[in-house]
Amino acid sequence: MNGKLIVTAGQHAGQRFAFSEAPILLGVDETCTIRLFDAGVRPQHAMLDRTPSGGWRLAALDAAAAIACRGQRVTALDIEPGTVFRLGGAELRFEAEAGEAEATSPPDIEAGVAALHAARSRLADEIGRVIVGQREVVDQALVALFAQGHCLLIGVPGLGKTLLVRTLAAALDLDARRIQFTPDLMPADITGTDILEEDAQTGHRHFRFSRGPVFTNVLLADEINRTPPKTQAALLEAMQERRVTAAGTTHPLPAPFLVLATQNPIELEGTYPLPEAQLDRFMFAVKVDYPRVEEEVEVLVATTSGPEARVAPVLDGAAVLRFQRLVRQVPVSRHVAQYTADLVRASRPSQPHAPAFVNQWVRWGAGPRAGQCLLLAAKARAVLAGRFQVSCEDVRAYALPVLRHRLFRNFAAVSDGVQTDEIVGRLLEHVPEPAYAS
Repeated sequence: MNGKLIVTAGQHAGQRFAFSEAPILLGVDETCTIRLFDAGVRPQHAMLDRTPSGGWRLAALDAAAAIACRGQRVTALDIEPGTVFRLGGAELRFEAEAGEAEATSPPDIEAGVAALHAARSRLADEIGRVIVGQREVVDQALVALFAQGHCLLIGVPGLGKTLLVRTLAAALDLDARRIQFTPDLMPADITGTDILEEDAQTGHRHFRFSRGPVFTNVLLADEINRTPPKTQAALLEAMQERRVTAAGTTHPLPAPFLVLATQNPIELEGTYPLPEAQLDRFMFAVKVDYPRVEEEVEVLVATTSGPEARVAPVLDGAAVLRFQRLVRQVPVSRHVAQYTADLVRASRPSQPHAPAFVNQWVRWGAGPRAGQCLLLAAKARAVLAGRFQVSCEDVRAYALPVLRHRLFRNFAAVSDGVQTDEIVGRLLEHVPEPAYAS
């Protein structure tokens, strides 16, 4: 639900702030989306963010901050059209944005699907000017982008993983930054830190938050498993909540926000396995393999005979956000949702419907987040193909990249040499599509 805030009392009375993207930061600080200079308003007073149901929720960010509504002081508030609240001396009213109902109508969904399908073809063409082959990897990266997920690219050094990320960011005309993960990297090197500054005229000292490289649209986390788990964990809040908390203050990240991480196989020297919680934040684990012989010949010729090809931007940030919303608007039948749940639940050992090979080889199965990622990936795949009907085949197409890093093998599987890809393949053979209700 898009909306707008109307200042009804205070020194900004009469001002209107329309918005559609989350989160929205309110306060005095220059980092705030909506700045209010009334008495009692904190530097970063409150954050307006979407709820899982698509509504809006206002939450105080500062221990000294408060939200007043209907004569009560609260720290969090679910708001709907007509809700009036106060932040310090500023009074605001929330209203639904005009024209929102028409924006989600089926004809517009069909037009949006057609537009995204055409954009996907242009993106593939531009990326193909630099990246030879690897079409499946490119497709999975695009699906993760429009499904608002993150991507973990796994492969040995020298396969073009970093080049793919840079090329994708250039084709989307988004701000991109790269972090080279090393054993001595610290969490503050990623998220940022507070710096003590002194005013030369007044002598007054204050802390200023210096933003780290995570404040970007496309973050390339290069060789993420070459840094210890403590530093890897600095990305947990950013990837899930799309915000960073430092010294008790929450800072929203730019939208859209996408993490594309590269990982060397853990058998290589100097690597640390990613913790389970970190792995689960990635929508996809994509295996990047060696190119075919004809593709490798083309790579050798193209990269040793002239300047690197330039990529023309196809979409900007606003267009990406529109298409991300479109993917979530695509309806899914109960039949497809049931199949997704059955597939994920069958991966959990000791469950009533778990097949024998899962009980034999799997220590931990996939959680509910895997089902969410699988269904969103199926939606994005359908839309990118020019369809707005999601099928069980769309779910099966992305079961491997969604589940391969969420199934943890037990000792029996490791000793038998059974890989997670084999377990996922057997799950797809074992779990049938549910019968349609008569």
